[in-house]
Amino acid sequence: MNLSSRAQLSRGQLSSRAQRGICTLFFVSIAACSTASDGTPDTRASAAAAAPSSYELGRPVDSVALSKIDIDVDPSGASLPAGSGNATKGLVVFASKCAMCHGAKGEGMPADSTHIAYPKLVGREPRQGFPFGRDPKLVKTVGNYWPYATTVYDYVHRAMPITAPGTMTPDETYAVVAWLLSENEIIDKAAVMDSATLVTVKMPARDKFVPDDRKGGATFM
Repeated sequence: MNLSSRAQLSRGQLSSRAQRGICTLFFVSIAACSTASDGTPDTRASAAAAAPSSYELGRPVDSVALSKIDIDVDPSGASLPAGSGNATKGLVVFASKCAMCHGAKGEGMPADSTHIAYPKLVGREPRQGFPFGRDPKLVKTVGNYWPYATTVYDYVHRAMPITAPGTMTPDETYAVVAWLLSENEIIDKAAVMDSATLVTVKMPARDKFVPDDRKGGATFM
């Protein structure tokens, strides 16, 4: 058999196989289709019927487990928990759980060969205007940039200390927040912070943030 004959035979075999594959695919497609009410084929019905009732991912969550993670506090302070603290108690907690990163006076720590930079927490400068957008070198702190005292509580309670986030009790958190606000000259050192008093604290930068009420643009479903 010469090369030309072999080439013709290969083309013939391939054509035959292709024809059988097309026929098989055609009949499988027909079997998988159903007919919609208007008489048109509906291939979605078989796919929907085959969907499993459960994908066996995750596990049920009971109210006790959910309560341990549902601890966020928004600017309104509506979900602040029971508890209280003042700056005197807050200094003790801060010294034991926060100062190793943020410094004894909340001054922050620059990065070195052993750790990343930890932010400064205390500082009111600049007291006039709000020039952070014009000068990126300005350092943002709780005292000069944070808009809501309630969300200071939220962040400290959820994320601090960095070595054991979420382990501080509400009393400890209120106390640390009271110390931070006192050191930033926002509240009196003797003031007690709790769910009722914290929402009344007006941060120096409160009026520098406005709701994003822009309208228009694409709608996302």
